[in-house]
Amino acid sequence: MTSAERGLWLEDATNREDLATFVDRALRLDDAAVIRLRQRGGGLVVAWVSTGFDVLASRVVAGRVKPADLSVGADALAAGLSAMDPSGYVETGFGMDSAWRGGLPPDSGFEHLDDVPAGIMLDLAQRGVALAKEHSSSHGPPASLLDQEVVAVSAGDTTVGIPMRCVFALTAMGFLPQSGEAVAADEIVRVRALPAWLRVDARWGSVYRRRGDPALVLR
Repeated sequence: MTSAERGLWLEDATNREDLATFVDRALRLDDAAVIRLRQRGGGLVVAWVSTGFDVLASRVVAGRVKPADLSVGADALAAGLSAMDPSGYVETGFGMDSAWRGGLPPDSGFEHLDDVPAGIMLDLAQRGVALAKEHSSSHGPPASLLDQEVVAVSAGDTTVGIPMRCVFALTAMGFLPQSGEAVAADEIVRVRALPAWLRVDARWGSVYRRRGDPALVLR
């Protein structure tokens, strides 16, 4: 494809900044991160990345991507975003579709289970970081800490535990405010689920965790 047939077009500078922040966070977690861009109805593009916690993270911006499902290197996308031209065109670099491992959750159909105060999630994250520093090895935090379910939410007959993996992913991607002073008393984190997926929506993005064996979906 030529550049006119391939790439990303964003609505305005605000969307560029939002996506650039998402990509920068992804690169902090993995300097070889791959970003998957997918067109959604209503003139929206969803950016996806595997966080390294066996959790997917996503951010939605206004724009269009061609082809409608495209995986690219985060470093190349970051460079393209910094050079976005006045038309909103972003050069995405070489396609890396073969580097994306696993599937994605569906766009809709999630059942709303409950809302958790954002301040509680931030407090859990801060305590988790302290524990991780105390118990981590060269391979990172122990799986026992990451898999610990720190919040349980329920609706009707459905009860789902939120593992520390999701909390770490929310904070690592900058989806939660970084300090308690920045969290409004009424700010919430929304928890939804499907039989196969857990979804946690925060102010600046969402994280998804496969329910069951994440190795079936994520590397």
